[in-house]
Formats: sequence, structure tokens, C-alpha cells
Amino acid sequence: MSTRTPLAWLIGALATLLPARLLAETPAESPARSVAELTQGAAQTIGQELREIGELFRDIEGEAIGPRLWALALELADLGLIIVVTIGLLLVLRPLARPVFNRAEGWAQRGDARLRTVRRTVGVLGAAAADLATIFLAWIAGYAIALSLVGEVGGIEARESLFLNAFLMVEGFKALLRILFAPRNPHLRLIATDDEHATYWGKRLARMSGLIGYGLLFIGPFVTMAVAEGLGQLAVLLVMVLAFGYAVVIALRNRHDVRERLQASAAESRVLFTRTILSSLAWVWHWVVILYFGALAVVTITQPDAALAFMAQATLQTALAIGIGAFLAIVLTQATARRIRLSERNRRHFPLLEQRLNSYLPIVLKIARTAILIVVIATVLDAWQLFDFTGWLASEGGLQTLGVILSVTLVLLAATAVWLLAASFIEHRLNPDVGHGTPSAREQTLLTLFRNAIAIVLVTMTTMIVLAEIGINIGPLIAGAGVLGLAIGFGAQKLVQDIITGVFIQLENAIDVGDIVTAGGVTGTVEKLTIRSVNIRDLFGTYHFIPFSSVDSVSNFTRHFAYHVGSYGVAYREDVDQVTPVLEAAYEDLKQHPDPDIRNALYGDFAVDGVVSLGDSSVNIRVRIKTAPGMQWAIGRAYNGLVKKRLDAAGIEIPFPHRTLYFGEDHQGQAPPLRLARAGATSPNHAAGATPTAPTASDRVHHDPTDD
Repeated sequence: MSTRTPLAWLIGALATLLPARLLAETPAESPARSVAELTQGAAQTIGQELREIGELFRDIEGEAIGPRLWALALELADLGLIIVVTIGLLLVLRPLARPVFNRAEGWAQRGDARLRTVRRTVGVLGAAAADLATIFLAWIAGYAIALSLVGEVGGIEARESLFLNAFLMVEGFKALLRILFAPRNPHLRLIATDDEHATYWGKRLARMSGLIGYGLLFIGPFVTMAVAEGLGQLAVLLVMVLAFGYAVVIALRNRHDVRERLQASAAESRVLFTRTILSSLAWVWHWVVILYFGALAVVTITQPDAALAFMAQATLQTALAIGIGAFLAIVLTQATARRIRLSERNRRHFPLLEQRLNSYLPIVLKIARTAILIVVIATVLDAWQLFDFTGWLASEGGLQTLGVILSVTLVLLAATAVWLLAASFIEHRLNPDVGHGTPSAREQTLLTLFRNAIAIVLVTMTTMIVLAEIGINIGPLIAGAGVLGLAIGFGAQKLVQDIITGVFIQLENAIDVGDIVTAGGVTGTVEKLTIRSVNIRDLFGTYHFIPFSSVDSVSNFTRHFAYHVGSYGVAYREDVDQVTPVLEAAYEDLKQHPDPDIRNALYGDFAVDGVVSLGDSSVNIRVRIKTAPGMQWAIGRAYNGLVKKRLDAAGIEIPFPHRTLYFGEDHQGQAPPLRLARAGATSPNHAAGATPTAPTASDRVHHDPTDD
């Protein structure tokens, strides 16, 4: 019975702690279970790796490890020389490259401010080239020593090649970190931060990259080749555990500081998308770091051969996806931040087009950002093998989804273009500064009605087409809409009648705002005209709301022209032939009226229709004067005054009502005398000797000579 070493016993115990059910295979057919299956697979692989490590240690328990370690120590002497020379030369060359950094920084700050960005880019590239050159020279020197001074001339051992390759990759990554943070050259720094934080994060990330890079690329493979495979796997496991623990400590220790800095950057950002991303990242950034290094540790343990390649590809794909997505979002934001400016001529002809186009920009920007975010998330999930995005795009479902998205986009763009054209044309017609001047109320009402109708039709058709494109059966919707329309039609017959009658009345231009009409038994001035009603204010100021369903006929007094029709009565004793010239003379006076509105409102010649009736006390003569629409009443008032003056000047009587008192007559045909007495006075028969008083004005009765 062999004695187990404590290390082998510990590894075996760790392996036995894994539940046996985790080793059961599970089909990976459902994409929704990819995360769970990946976690389960990782647990299975870790368990298997721990079991294999334990078995390897049990195999070498009885072997003599001492001679192996002694041989390894002798081999490390040559390797140590190469390590010391390579790293020492790098430490010597790096200070020599420091002046290049300083000169590049100074050169980037000089010159025209407009070229500052270009000069800064050139300076950063120059500093990066100098830093990489020192690493490359040290790497070349290490290879030269390995080929000429250590071992056989012209040959190099695998362990030495492992170190030199690891040195080139790790130090190259550190150089990239120095370019990003540039702790000693703030003007070349690509990450916006102060010197203290740049130094802090630059050193921590360099340590992390050195630990992981040298551990996976050199220490693990070297121990596997030189000692045992199990020990190499254990070394990789310890390196990743240390790296994961270090990342957790750094993330948790700085979570509050980084959160405050990210929130401050979000508050300073003017772009909503960037502000939202930074605000969200401020609360979860440490969990992202922990998950990333945890995934790195799991992948390294479960797939040691392809761990670095997978992580590098996944990290690069994630960084590119996020970077390109952020770049596109920023470009879109900056492009849409500038308002669309139309030319002065277009703004005059289409006053609302510029405002409407600018109102669409935020909607388009939100849709574009959402699409970019979805693509970035899908690409990141694809990078970490949580979702096969490229495979889905090539699949039938993916192609169908893309086709639906493209079709819906084209339909929405076409509907938007049609709406812009229709609305712009209607606004052009309604614009009083161009075209035919200020539009009439009828034109405003009809064009507004057409605009609303076009909007309703476009929205309905676009909605139906979009629903049909995404696979929804619109047959029941159309049937339901028909039933609903029928029910509404029965329940709103008056409303439908109002609208239909109003449409035809306005299409036939029967009523306009400002017209004097008779509609629904009401005469007055039209103050408001809608698609279903007309509002009239009559002569007494009463405001009438009349729905078109109650309008059987419309009488419009202000269409094309009008007539003042006047009937003027003269006494029966007057000669009609003498009256006509007087009326014509009054019309000539009207044409010389001091008010230009009166003069300009006269159309055509004056017409005397002659005697139209014989009244109770007058002979009525009718005249007609053709006037401008709506001016017939003003013309009539002015003409009436002139007729009165002319008739008075000619001595022609305008009759008025008379009262004749008749007291009868005796047999001889004589009228008895009329005795008048003041009310309350005593007659001579009752008061003898009393002197009768003269009648007052109230006691007199007017005697008209025409009554004789």
C-alpha cells in the first residue's frame, strides 16, 4: 500500500467534492439553455481536470522526484541567464526611450490648435513605436544569447523559446497599457484620467497581465515539460486562482471610487446614449470585471490548450463590438445634434417642413441606437459562445427575421415620405406668403380635412401592412373593424350626416367664413365653419351653432354680386313721371358719395322698375341698384338718405299716416261747430258770468289742410 503525499491527497479530495451528477451528459439542443449547459460543462471539465491531476500525482508518488528536480535546477541555469539578460536589457533600454516620450508629448502640444488632434495621434504612435522597439531589441538579444552562448550553437531549447515568446507577448501588452494610461505623459494619455489614477491602474493591470501571461504562456507549459503534466496543470490552476482573487480584490476595493468617476463623467456628457451607458456601468462595472476574470479562469482550466486564443478572440471581439457600437452611436448623435436647415426659399414655401424633419430625428436616433445595442449584445454573446449570432444570421429563421425587419423599415420609410409630401403640399397651399395669398376659410377647412384623412389612411394602412409583415393575421382585424364601423355608423347617423353634408357644402363653396347667410332658419354672419357645423352670429349678437344635418338649404347674400331693391312711396297727388328723374338724380349723387367704399361698390347701371303697387296712402315705385356682395345694405342706407333730400328739394311729398276726425253734418250740409274746453273747466251753462279761458296747447287738435 503506497503512501499518498499531502498534495495528492488534497487534489483527490477536491475532485471527490464534485457531485457525480455534474458528469452526466446533457443535450445542447436548446439555445435558451446555452448558459446553463456552459456552466454545467465547465463544472464537468473542472472536475475531470482535478481528477486527472490527482491520478497523475498518484502515478508519480513512488517515483524519485529529487533527481528530476536536480536536473531541472541545472537546466534552469541556462534559462535563468536568458531571463536575466532579456529583462535586464529591457530595463536598461526603457530609460533611454524616455526622452522620445517627452519629445513626442512636447511636439504634440505645439503648432496650430486645429491640428492638435493630428499631432497628438502622431505623437502617440511615435511613443508606442519607441516603447515597442525597446521590447523588440531585448527580445532579439535574448534570442541571440540562446542561439550563440547557451547550449549548442545555432540551437534553442523549447523552454527558452517559451519564455522569449511569452516575454514578447506580455511586454507588448504592457506597452499597450502604457500607451493607454501614459502615467508620466498626460498629453499622450488616451484614457481621460488624472496622473494618480493612471499610475494606479497602469501598475495593477500590468501586474495582472504579467501574472496571467507568464503563468499561462511560460510557467505552466515549462513545468509540464520539465517535471510532470499534473504539476503543470496545478501551476496553471494556482495562477488563475491568484489572478481571479487579485482581480476580485482590486474590483471590490475600487468600486466606489470608479462608480463616482463614472457618474461624474455621465453627468458631464451631453449625449443621452453615453450618459445612460456610463450611469449603468457605474453600478455594475466591478461585477463585469469579476465575471470576466472568472470566465478566464474557468476557460483556462477547462480548455488549457485553447484558453488564451479563445479569451483573446472573445475579448477582442467584445472590445471591437463595444467600440464600434459606441463610435457609431456617437457619430449618429453628433450628426443628428445639428438641426436640419432648409434654404430660405424652402422655409418660406414649406414653413413646417424643417420643424417636422427635426422632430423625426430623435425617433430615428432612438431606433438606430436600439438596433446598435441589440447587435452589440448579440456580438458579445457570440464572442463568449453564449449565442451563435453568426449561425443564426445564416439560418432560415435569421434570414426571415432580417427580411421582416427590412420590409417593415421600407414600409415605414415609404409612409413617412408620403406623409411629408402630402403635409408639405397642404402647408404650401395654406401658406399666405406664397401661392394665391391668404387661403379662404373653405380652403383651410377642406385642406385640413384632407390632411387628417391622409394621416388616418396612412396610419391604418401602414399598421395593417406592418402587422401582416410580422406574421399576424389581419383578416380578423379587418372584419372586426368592419363590424365596429357598422355599429358606429348606426349609432352616429346624425354625426355622419353632419360630416357628409358639411363636406358637400364646402366642396360646392356654398358657405365661407364672413359670409352673410340664412341657414337653418337663422340669418347672420358666419363666424366659424367646421366639417360638421356652421356658427352664425345674427344681427342682435346671438351666436347660433347649427349642425349641417339641420340645414336643408343655404341662402348666401355675399356671392358674386347683390342688389339693393328699394320701394319708395309718394303721395297720390304726385306725378310719377316727375318722380323718376328725382330718383335717378339721387343715384347720380350716390356715385359721387364721399365714401370710396360706397362708390366702388356700385356695379352696372341704375334701374327703375316703375310702379309696383298702389298702397293705402302711397304710390310705390321700385328701383334696383347692383352692388358688390355684402354692400347692398350700406348702399341702400346711403341711397335712402339721398332720395329723401332730393324729394324734399323737389317738393314731392313722401306720405305718412294721417288721422281725420269727422263730426257729421246737418241737413243743410253744414258741419256743427267744434267747441273745445279744458279738462275740469265749467261750461257757461253751469257757471254764469264766468269768463271762458282760451284752450291750451294740449287742448288743440291739429288740423291738416290736406283733410279739407
